[in-house]
Amino acid sequence: MATESDSHSNTVAVQATNDDASASKLSCVKKSYMKDDYIHLFVRKPLKRSPIINRGYFARWAAFRKLLYQFLDVGSTKKQILSLGAGFDTTYFQLQDEGKAPYLYVEVDFKEVTSKKAALIESYSQLRSKVGETASISREKGEVLSDHYKLLPVDLRDTQKLSDIAALAGMDTSLPTFIIAECVLIYLDPDSTRAVVSWANQTFTTAVFFLYEQINPDDAFGQQMIRNLESRGCALLGIYATPSLLAKEKLFLDQGWQRAVAWDMLRVYSEFVDAQERRRIERLELFDEFEEWYMMQEHYCVAYAINDAMGLFEDFGFSDNKSVSPSS
Repeated sequence: MATESDSHSNTVAVQATNDDASASKLSCVKKSYMKDDYIHLFVRKPLKRSPIINRGYFARWAAFRKLLYQFLDVGSTKKQILSLGAGFDTTYFQLQDEGKAPYLYVEVDFKEVTSKKAALIESYSQLRSKVGETASISREKGEVLSDHYKLLPVDLRDTQKLSDIAALAGMDTSLPTFIIAECVLIYLDPDSTRAVVSWANQTFTTAVFFLYEQINPDDAFGQQMIRNLESRGCALLGIYATPSLLAKEKLFLDQGWQRAVAWDMLRVYSEFVDAQERRRIERLELFDEFEEWYMMQEHYCVAYAINDAMGLFEDFGFSDNKSVSPSS
C-alpha cells in the first residue's frame, strides 16, 4: 500500500519531469522542429536529445497545437483554456504573439512549480510584458494574476481546491473551455484521476479535455518504459486503470462526458499531423531508429473528450464522426 511519503516522493519526482519536458522542447526548437521564442528562458541546462526523442516530442506538440487551433478557431464566442499540471509550458506566450490568445488562460500546478514559473515571469521582461505590466506576481504564493492570464498553485488531487482556484481565476463555466493534461493524470492514483475528469465534466458544459499520456504497459516495451520511469521515482500510478485506448475513452464516458476518442501516437502522427510538416521535419536529422520509433509511438496516445452544450464541436477532432459516445 502506498504511504504518504511514497506519494510525496513520487510528487517531487514528477515535478522534475517538468524540467525534462522543457529540455526536450528546447532540443526540438534548436533543431528547427518547431518555433518557440520563450522555452529557452525556462531551461537551465540545455540538452541535445536523440532524433527519436525530438521526433516524438514534435509529434506530441503538433497534435496538441492542431487540436488547440481547431478549438480556438471554431465560433466567435469568448473562450478559455485551463492547463492542469502546466509546468513551464509556454503556449500562452506563443498564442499572444500569434494573436490567438483566448479571453482567459489559466495554468495550475504544484506550488513548487508555480513559484519558479512566477519568478521567471517576473525576471524576464519578454515574459512579463506578455502577462501585462499591471499583473500581480508573487513568488512566495506561486501566483501570477493578470486580466487574461492566471498562474495558480493547486494539488490536483483536491477537486474542491480546483473549484476554488477556477473561481479565483474568474473562469466562466459557461464559456467554451479547453482543458489540457499532458502526462499529468497518469501520475495520479486512479481515484484522483477519475475525480478530476468528473469535476471537469460537471464544471464545464462546453469543453474539450485534451489528454496525452502513456498506454500499453503489459508488453516488453511497456514494462521497460515503466521501469525507466520508476527508476527516476516516477510511478505511473494510473496506467493499469487505463492501459488501452478503449480504457482512455471509457475514463471520460464513465464520468459523464458526451463523446471521447483516443488514438495512439503512431496513428496520430501518420494520419492527423499535417503531411507537409511531417515531410519537413523528417529531413532535419538522420533517422534510422524506425523499429523503436514505431514501438515508442504505440505506447503514447492522445485522447480527447467533448461536452458540447453550445453545439460548437460537431467537426472537432482527428476526423469526422470518429468519436465514441456512451450509446455507441
